[in-house]
Amino acid sequence: MTATTLFDFTADNHHASDWRSIDDVVMGGVSDSTFEATDDGATFRGTVSLENNGGFASVRAPDEARDLSAHDAFQLRLRGDEQDYWWTTYTGPNSPSYRARLHPEPEWDIVTIPFDALTPYHRGTRVPDAPPFDPSSVYSLGFLIADKQDGGFGLEVAWIRAATQDR
Repeated sequence: MTATTLFDFTADNHHASDWRSIDDVVMGGVSDSTFEATDDGATFRGTVSLENNGGFASVRAPDEARDLSAHDAFQLRLRGDEQDYWWTTYTGPNSPSYRARLHPEPEWDIVTIPFDALTPYHRGTRVPDAPPFDPSSVYSLGFLIADKQDGGFGLEVAWIRAATQDR
């Protein structure tokens, strides 16, 4: 498998502080999250609250046009906390989010997400008539925790790559 590093939080060239949190406070909820540098990379952590019809926290990389058409998958080196997360990608500022469900192991693990496994969503609802994910126009990417998982969470991220799977 060949890969291109998009973010390596174990090195000095990518900064967790450049990522932004987008939590349910945008619609009146009270969940909160951060994405912070750690000794092992970066951690997406916070608290999801179901109060005020809330229930999600997310973090996104800085918006930047990326042509990943030479690849067919994302690879993520993650360490989880027994909770479910979503990997999210966007192909433009108003595109649906193209998502894949994650259940990272409590030990460091490499997760591969084929581009054709990404499903389009808009505000938590699947969009069956959306165009397929277009890797030539990746605009943003990130992580999301939702689905009524009330309470604290923490997802550790070492690096993110675009990969070409061996065939």
